[in-house]
Amino acid sequence: MVGAAHSPSFTRSSYASTRRCTASQPPVQRALKVTAVAAPEQGIRPPAANGSSPLHDVVIVGAVRTPMCKAKVGSLKQALVDELVLSVLKELLRRTGVAAEDVGDVCFGSGLGPSSKRANEVRTALLLAGFPPSVPAYTVNRQCAAGLQSIADMAASIAAGYYDIGIAGGVESMSHSPMMWEGSDNPLVEENQHAKDCLLPMGITSDNVAARFAVPRDLQDRLAASSHAKAAAAQAAGRFKDEIVAVETTVKEGDEERRVVVDRDDGIRPDFSFEKLSKLRACFKKGGTTTVGNACQTTDGAAAVMLMRRGEAERRGLPILATLKSFAAVGVEPAVMGIGPAVAIPAALEKAGLSKDDIDVFELNEAFASQFAYCLKELGLDEEKVNPNGGAIALGHPIGCTGARQTVTLLHEMARRNSNGRGAHYGVVSMCTGSGMGAAAVFEAENGSAEQE
Repeated sequence: MVGAAHSPSFTRSSYASTRRCTASQPPVQRALKVTAVAAPEQGIRPPAANGSSPLHDVVIVGAVRTPMCKAKVGSLKQALVDELVLSVLKELLRRTGVAAEDVGDVCFGSGLGPSSKRANEVRTALLLAGFPPSVPAYTVNRQCAAGLQSIADMAASIAAGYYDIGIAGGVESMSHSPMMWEGSDNPLVEENQHAKDCLLPMGITSDNVAARFAVPRDLQDRLAASSHAKAAAAQAAGRFKDEIVAVETTVKEGDEERRVVVDRDDGIRPDFSFEKLSKLRACFKKGGTTTVGNACQTTDGAAAVMLMRRGEAERRGLPILATLKSFAAVGVEPAVMGIGPAVAIPAALEKAGLSKDDIDVFELNEAFASQFAYCLKELGLDEEKVNPNGGAIALGHPIGCTGARQTVTLLHEMARRNSNGRGAHYGVVSMCTGSGMGAAAVFEAENGSAEQE
């Protein structure tokens, strides 16, 4: 275990403690530290006294994803967004036996694509998958949390009685929609430090976290090596097999085109050792510690879940994977956006009436090893419970898809443990989000649930 052999030696400087300031600090620094984020307990509604929640009546009955493949050079580099969405939609219908016309609404998160273009691509994917024109679709963007946000939104819609059945997920083709920072047309942004920091490249925010909280380079590299090792072991053991749906796409080589079937994540590097990682140079900031090896990969992929009212699932005789017990989105300083999970996870746990010790599995997005290390330490998480099958450093981070991908992987991992006797009751999905946010959700596995075949 990374934490046992190489105990994090960086300062456990709580984010809350950085909000303390003195009169000797420059005015901008005082503003940054005082007004950055509300304390986690503010604005959080505790669960009902009887433990009931309308979300308990919303269940997840299917969870699938495409392979996660490296952007620009990977197996899905030429796959179109609607091809990726089409693949998971058709597989959800196949696994559950639900007729397309019975689905009330479909939502996909996306963090990069132009909103109108992405909305059209999701809608066309529905129609290509055999959904009738009567089934609507929409997209949502909370950047890195978009996939998880779509699931929370759909669960809330079903709980409110708008629909009986819905599909929610996330998609990103970083091959076709690269990340870009073009600045702002509003001159006022330059006059507000928080607003200005929203435009920072994500790698700079990673180095900011490492510097502010003294996260050492060697710890970042060891966590990155661990991510690849865990993902490689999971892939070799076939643990991703049941959650992945193959994608048929076109590969262009020169003037020739051929159809191929992609059924395997292609960013995992079993040979990515600590020694190799430690030789890489910092790539964002002179004197920084973030490298191409201890940062997430840019990736193409899609993932989705099917949700429905519990009574509807029982009427149809469908196995229930889990329920969404709580969801929280929070704001943090944009300059250190990677700390978002350290605030979002406690918020989601409080809403669920749980503590971190109640959680069996955490899917904590590895946007950068610096922020991942910080969150592990700040939250006091048992590393054995976190990303047991690797994280974004190995599997990749297809921005708007990630929260849905994490959810799919979590639900299959919990189902596997419940079917083999290890047991898993609660799981958490969380990620930091560009522009200074964090999101987290708590899922409760259905008693006696088993993986879908």
